[in-house]
Amino acid sequence: MTKSICLNADLGELPGEEGRALDAAMLRVVTRCNIACGGHAGDAESMRRTVETAKEYRVQIGAHPSYPDIEHFGRRSLTMESADLAASLEEQVSRLLAIAKRAGMRVAHLKAHGALYNDAARDGALAALVAGVAVKAGIPELVGPPNSALEAAARRAGLRYLTEGFADRTYEPDGSLTPRSVQGAVIEAAAAVLEQALSFAANGTVKLRGGGVLTLPIQTLCLHSDTPGAPDHALAIRAGLEAAGIEVRA
Repeated sequence: MTKSICLNADLGELPGEEGRALDAAMLRVVTRCNIACGGHAGDAESMRRTVETAKEYRVQIGAHPSYPDIEHFGRRSLTMESADLAASLEEQVSRLLAIAKRAGMRVAHLKAHGALYNDAARDGALAALVAGVAVKAGIPELVGPPNSALEAAARRAGLRYLTEGFADRTYEPDGSLTPRSVQGAVIEAAAAVLEQALSFAANGTVKLRGGGVLTLPIQTLCLHSDTPGAPDHALAIRAGLEAAGIEVRA
């Protein structure tokens, strides 16, 4: 059986024409995208442009909500009442749903952003809240780390779950991402990014930051659009995967 992998990117996170040009470059390569919908970044115009470009390149779209924290780009954990957080996430997702509907596009998945992604991966109640937002919005798939509270919550909610790995982030022994506050947490060397992508896709394994290898089977690889050289990394990864006989598809 031919091995396959999905490539996804977090988009709509940088402002202006430079941001839209970067999104377009990534959309030429990936098979899914996660669109910022106002919690940590993004506005109506960035969502509209990203959705329209994704439609042009036949890329599946997903909602990328976060803690409502533009000031810290959603990378800070917030203590909120569950009802308030759910209302914020539902509002974020509903904005994207309305824009996608006008463009004739279906929102295929939901992927939490930043601190919310990491917190929900560990916290069962928070994971259930995120899964509930997807269910209420009629979004059938949830994206997140393997062997996590998010995966368990998705199964209980009847959602399809796509296990995700990162080509440009280092990993800890428990399978979590190295915090960005740690030097070297983001992999910038193109050769190293490609090596990690191939290891994930071909073997379901990833090298740990402190040494050793972890088995972590995944279905989709995230390529961060705000990593320096991201479009070139994305092109090299797709070419490398295809040269290795690995099919890239959503």
